[in-house]
Amino acid sequence: MNIETAIARPTLPNCRRRQHGAVTIEFALMFMFGMLPLLLLTLTGVLIFTAKQSLTLAADNGARAALHSNGTAGGNLTDACSTALQSMNWLFALSASSTSPAPTACTSASITNNIATIAVTSNCTADTNATCVLVTTTYDYNNSPLILGTGTLYGWLMSAPLQSTAVIQIYNN
Repeated sequence: MNIETAIARPTLPNCRRRQHGAVTIEFALMFMFGMLPLLLLTLTGVLIFTAKQSLTLAADNGARAALHSNGTAGGNLTDACSTALQSMNWLFALSASSTSPAPTACTSASITNNIATIAVTSNCTADTNATCVLVTTTYDYNNSPLILGTGTLYGWLMSAPLQSTAVIQIYNN
């Protein structure tokens, strides 16, 4: 008897030989069709939450700036718009296109580039001794998604634009 035949390796059955690399292909398919979409949805959800938080912060900061401004009522509104714009700059930059560039300054009480909007109004119906400043910030996610291709995916969840409002009442002494 030959030593080589006595120590010969056991042979694999034919069915196992044909499955070399099957796990690699299964992993690639699961990653591509399972994990990647899940990660994309998670990242998009985080960006939508961040955009909503930025809108809220911009509205709050705009209302606070109207309170601290020492100018006239029109000056308060322009200051409120400028302060809100500083907090929303990244949203305006993302939504900017060749047809509607990102605004750089507020020349009046409102500013828009067809996707993101800041509107500041002044009216107080409850108290004639006070001036109310209403700062509204809006971002249209359906028309300008933060990650391309996710606008239609989230379109059925978010039918209206993201919006935040802050109101401040300034008493005239």
